[in-house]
Amino acid sequence: MLRDVEEADLPVFFTYQQDPESVRMAAFTLADPADHDAFTAYWARLLDDPGTVKRTIAFNGEVIGWVAVFDRGARRELTYWLARPYWGKGLATQALTEFLHEVTERPLYCRAATDNVAALRVLEKLGFVVVAEESEFAGGRGERTEEVVLELVR
Repeated sequence: MLRDVEEADLPVFFTYQQDPESVRMAAFTLADPADHDAFTAYWARLLDDPGTVKRTIAFNGEVIGWVAVFDRGARRELTYWLARPYWGKGLATQALTEFLHEVTERPLYCRAATDNVAALRVLEKLGFVVVAEESEFAGGRGERTEEVVLELVR
């Protein structure tokens, strides 16, 4: 299900970020998901950072998303994106489970909008627990959005 991110995956990732419902649910995205230059700069930083672990999620030979762990200040944070046609099929849980077997450092943190019930359910299944609530500007929504910070310690 997981493999290294390849340059050829990036146009697929960009296409997935054009889905307004996905952007709304992810919330904390680029301010303008259609800004290809910003997208390219974001992924160039991820690909060039040896401390960022990033994987493409593939299913039946098709790229369906990505998962990464990166430094956010003193913390390591997990982020992921799954294309909307694959929501609700257990694929996020499967991919993240596989990823967390590879990335064994703990604690790990993750953030999600409080109304992103599906993402919260996936993260809680994996053992993440809510440790804080915050409010930040969400580029994908163009407004301040309530979010939770989750931690995985095991």
